[in-house]
Amino acid sequence: MAKVSKRYKALLEKVDAAKNYSAAEACDKVKELNSAKFDESVEIALNLNVDPRHADQMIRGAVVLPNGTGKTVRVAVFAKGVKLDEAKAAGADVVGNDDLAEQIQAGNINFDVLIATPDCMGIVGKVGRILGPKGLMPNPKTGTVTMDVAKAVEDAKGGKVTYRVDKKGNMQAGIGKVSFSSEAILENLKAFVAAINKAKPSTAKGRYIKNAAISLTMSPSVNIDVMELMDMKN
Repeated sequence: MAKVSKRYKALLEKVDAAKNYSAAEACDKVKELNSAKFDESVEIALNLNVDPRHADQMIRGAVVLPNGTGKTVRVAVFAKGVKLDEAKAAGADVVGNDDLAEQIQAGNINFDVLIATPDCMGIVGKVGRILGPKGLMPNPKTGTVTMDVAKAVEDAKGGKVTYRVDKKGNMQAGIGKVSFSSEAILENLKAFVAAINKAKPSTAKGRYIKNAAISLTMSPSVNIDVMELMDMKN
């Protein structure tokens, strides 16, 4: 069994593990748990009452957080002609088509998000085996396969986060930094949860969100009242 440090024990004492905090209380509480020497990420974890083995219950998508994520995101774009110029103007860090595929094949993957126009997906497919395991393959469901490359680049750099439920119904995403105000974290949390609620499949039965918690990179989790979360809408 892993040894619990004095720092972590002190943090555990600040959290009532048996309590389901309101969303606002949880955002306040998580800021009290800041103990690292860096700007810790704020992460939300949900357990959904869905069965991802059924295609219509595979919850996957993306949402732009109103206050961003606090991270610097490098964006690459596969495009041709005028769309290349649009991507550059929007602030893309890397653009190209066949030449970009060659860079990826050579191991030069210096980006966090990859966007592609539909007419370039054939080129992207050539490096799919490299991109897939890294979670970088463009997908229409997350808005990364689109002709509107300018908006896609702006969204990626402005606070867009992707989400995908795993085979056990779990989902986790970064929704900010501990340096954010409690109000900013709460706004991001509401936007994220509203997107998840909107994606609820019609075939999902019973309580949609079974469990929810918020935490920092190096902190214990703070449980959140799921009934409040299920009422959050766009």
